[in-house]
Amino acid sequence: MKHAFRLFALLAGLALAGQASAQCYADYKAKQDNPLRLQYGIIELPQSACASVQAARDYAKPVISRSGWTLLQIESIFEPSEFQRRSANAGAIHLRQ
Repeated sequence: MKHAFRLFALLAGLALAGQASAQCYADYKAKQDNPLRLQYGIIELPQSACASVQAARDYAKPVISRSGWTLLQIESIFEPSEFQRRSANAGAIHLRQ
């Protein structure tokens, strides 16, 4: 019985971990001042921030600001299958996590 419970707990943990790793991406525009610099980039979002542009913005703003950039807007939210195509346009800073 103890072995069956441990096996069940392990399987349940793996199932939840799989759900937690589900993600999406957002492309964004950001700026720096003095001198003015603009940036297009992609940020990896946790599943909790994939539901709306506002949720993505709330998540991305502090992440992007840690590098000295000000988030201007979230362009769109997209699935991992779109990442390769869009990252070609993002330049050197193509992914923030």
